[in-house]
Amino acid sequence: MVKIGNIELGDFPLLLAPMEDVSDPPFRAVCKTGGADLMYTEFISSEGLIRNAAKSVQKLDIFPYERPIGIQLFGGDIENMVGSAEIATAASPDLIDINYGCPVKAVACRGAGAALLQDIPKMVSMTEAIVKCTHLPVTVKTRLGWDDKTKNVVEVAERLQDIGIQALTVHGRTRVQMYKGSADWSLIAEIKNNPRMRIPVFGNGDLDSPQKALEYKNKYGVDGLMIGRASIGAPWVFREIKHFLETGEILPAPGINDRLRVCREHFDFSIRWKGDRLGVFEMRRHYGNYFKCIPDFKTYRTRLVEANSQAEVYSILDEIEDVFSLQPVLA
Repeated sequence: MVKIGNIELGDFPLLLAPMEDVSDPPFRAVCKTGGADLMYTEFISSEGLIRNAAKSVQKLDIFPYERPIGIQLFGGDIENMVGSAEIATAASPDLIDINYGCPVKAVACRGAGAALLQDIPKMVSMTEAIVKCTHLPVTVKTRLGWDDKTKNVVEVAERLQDIGIQALTVHGRTRVQMYKGSADWSLIAEIKNNPRMRIPVFGNGDLDSPQKALEYKNKYGVDGLMIGRASIGAPWVFREIKHFLETGEILPAPGINDRLRVCREHFDFSIRWKGDRLGVFEMRRHYGNYFKCIPDFKTYRTRLVEANSQAEVYSILDEIEDVFSLQPVLA
């Protein structure tokens, strides 16, 4: 049984990665139904929470069905990170996660996210301060290092464990790599095989199929897997991986009716949480992913993206069901 503090996650948990503009409550709802064992909010700016910025505060919204769930924070100032951790704790998540992995310029160039990989003493001090300010388990997500010359994650893992984090997730790329090239899991395995490590170690990066999930589980010995981009448009990926790990069988690709059902659930929650206008607008980024395996779908995707009302979206989805319900999905 893998545990983070007192949170029991099963024998080999699958985690939903925190993804900006993706991992909001509507998306988390369909991922939870799809089999995710632990989920995280979108990463939240510590400065935004301190300033009470509406967008940052809204990201604190969590719902009972999502548990266990962690709130992920990022920032470059220790005092602000402590203050934001106290605010996040008051929102009653199951844990607090610190983002030391985001590689994008808007985050790293402000001294946050993966930028802390260039200042390990500050990373350790920040983490220790957050651990001390909350009663919740504190976890960390990070990368192998800043670049190929500074792959220091094995040392970092020990130091963070020693000051009290209760789980670690590592993305198998450096900050310089961004999301390019292949993820290198060898250092993740080295962390896991380190006899000093007592906390759960989760791997992340390039997990895009049940077969690869099994391969990485066996090859690298991690305690669980974090799924990010592979879940976009396919929140059932968690169920597919679990089924393959348990039986060795590949589930059939979801048909158009299954995709429509999940898309409607996602859309319904988006409307309830964000309101009519924003719910319709922000759902547009998901249609292409839900229906990317459907032949001759371009016209309908364009219409969905251009739709301006709930009624229009529902009408198009109903039409898609009528037209494509007997058509096979290309895996």
